[in-house]
Amino acid sequence: RSTLISRGLRRRCPRCGERDIFVSFFDLHERCPACGIKFEREPGYWVGSMIIITTFTFALFLVLLIGGMILTWPDVPWDWLLGTTLGPNLVVPALFSPRAKTLWMGLEMSWHPLEPAEVEAANQHVAARSA
Repeated sequence: RSTLISRGLRRRCPRCGERDIFVSFFDLHERCPACGIKFEREPGYWVGSMIIITTFTFALFLVLLIGGMILTWPDVPWDWLLGTTLGPNLVVPALFSPRAKTLWMGLEMSWHPLEPAEVEAANQHVAARSA
């Protein structure tokens, strides 16, 4: 379980640990180049990664906002604080998106292991590619 999540945090395939799973910074291959697992297991699969990004961004916003208020109380510079909290809210989701996808895959796979049909399809994909 922890291996799947650890691999996800490191932007790797949760099943085999393959590093080269992204076509570009944001886009995953449809399947893992090494083990053949299909990344998008069902329609709407990436909603979980969006929840991770939203939660992380909101938590960061709260830390910055409350931390900034505490550090500058009682003369809170609201304009500066607004910029300090909104800037990361715009940048963090874009930068964290790929890692959120792989983290979601690791988390989801840890509580919903691959079905036998998924394993067979992955094995067939690898075999067809090697032939």
